[in-house]
Amino acid sequence: HLTVHRVYEDICSRIYESAQRIDSITFLPSSGFHLKWKIQTRIANEKYLRTHKEVEWLISGFFREIFLKRPDNILEFAADYFTDPRLPNKIHIQLIKDKKAA
Repeated sequence: HLTVHRVYEDICSRIYESAQRIDSITFLPSSGFHLKWKIQTRIANEKYLRTHKEVEWLISGFFREIFLKRPDNILEFAADYFTDPRLPNKIHIQLIKDKKAA
């Protein structure tokens, strides 16, 4: 049984592992700069996501609600979800639960 949280963690892990493997490859001078910049950006983004768990809870909560409610108008649903004044408190509570579980 895959949860949104597990899918999110799996995607982040795969990106991070792929970026680390690719970073160890020697690149041709003509294409190396762009590729190396792209990889460094991915690694930096992965580190950012790992240190900002609230992003994970925002995204996983959004996907969970989409899968549960299956709205016809996703854009309207997304606007409502991310502008809900209760959202910051929901995320804060989840972060506290995470810290207690760790």
